[in-house]
Amino acid sequence: MSKDYYEVLGVTKNSSKEEIKKAYRTLAHKHHPDKNKGEDTKFKEINEAYQILSDDQKRSTYDTYGKTFEGGQGGAGQGGPFGASGFDFSGFDFSGFQNQNQGGVEFDMGDIFGDLFGGGARRSTKQKVGRNIFIDIEIDFKEAVFGAERKVILNRNSVCQVCKGEGAEPGSEVKTCDKCRGSGQIHEVKKTFLGNVSTIRECDKCDGRGKIISKKCHNCKGQGIVSKNEELAIKIPSGIEDGETLRMSGEGEAIKNGQPGDLYARIHVGKNSNFQREGFNLWTNLDIKISDALLGAEKETQTLDGLIKIKIPAGTDSGEVLRVRGKGVPHPSKTRGDLLIKINVRTPKKFSRDAKQLIEKLKEEGI
Repeated sequence: MSKDYYEVLGVTKNSSKEEIKKAYRTLAHKHHPDKNKGEDTKFKEINEAYQILSDDQKRSTYDTYGKTFEGGQGGAGQGGPFGASGFDFSGFDFSGFQNQNQGGVEFDMGDIFGDLFGGGARRSTKQKVGRNIFIDIEIDFKEAVFGAERKVILNRNSVCQVCKGEGAEPGSEVKTCDKCRGSGQIHEVKKTFLGNVSTIRECDKCDGRGKIISKKCHNCKGQGIVSKNEELAIKIPSGIEDGETLRMSGEGEAIKNGQPGDLYARIHVGKNSNFQREGFNLWTNLDIKISDALLGAEKETQTLDGLIKIKIPAGTDSGEVLRVRGKGVPHPSKTRGDLLIKINVRTPKKFSRDAKQLIEKLKEEGI
């Protein structure tokens, strides 16, 4: 079925990357599977749409080939799942359609569909994929800026380490399946008005493995997978923002005769009382005395890297912003944003007699 990724995220073709990112965060938060009304299918669809529209090259390709675009690959003539007509043949298998000859009629179905639809027919069988896993990870503000690593314990189906997923007891005899001849698939040919049509199904004798085992693995009982607790280290990149989701390919549930699913980790960033983030820049406040504002001074201020000294120019007004370069959030280009310091000039509530006299003199001089 065709998809319009702009509709999925509720944005338009003219939406900026920031608008797309904002829409993604809102929808991902709403439909996260761990939420009360979260939907796994909808969440994956939202992630898929964001992966395409947040990447300039993939978005450009998608805009070029229209709403039948799937998975960021090209359209007609580019090996993608769609031919020039825009039809999606990704659910069909044409691998057995080549040069079948029975009853004097021979057809190469790859050539037929190639001529009709611009070579868009895809010739691969759909592989089994295990269930995706969704988790939430909480980190503090500084870890979000500089990156971090979290170790999590996952209870999941994993490939059996005793038999390496084969299902056979190590050292036992393993024979090639005589029904599918080791392919794990059964090809069946049926006559149609177009000629001989080939279909493929999983071999029922070897369960798609292509092998017959004489003795099942004692650890997984012949399944090739086991359920267990596993520790996984998750690297959180520097500069990650609250609500972003990390995808770890192949770290989901393992499945018999297939590929494991993916792990999705949604990141929650804690607040910081001293700093606020704005893109790759950080904001903070610094209180100074009236005398420091009038005469200038050198002050210590806190950064995420530690204490530094900054110069307050003479005549600084309350509300002015001083910029310290390279003390902000790391950028993917390995540069860093800046630290922006807002100056607040403190006005005392009470004055000594001498201080009041000095202020009166300043007033007389128009200061």
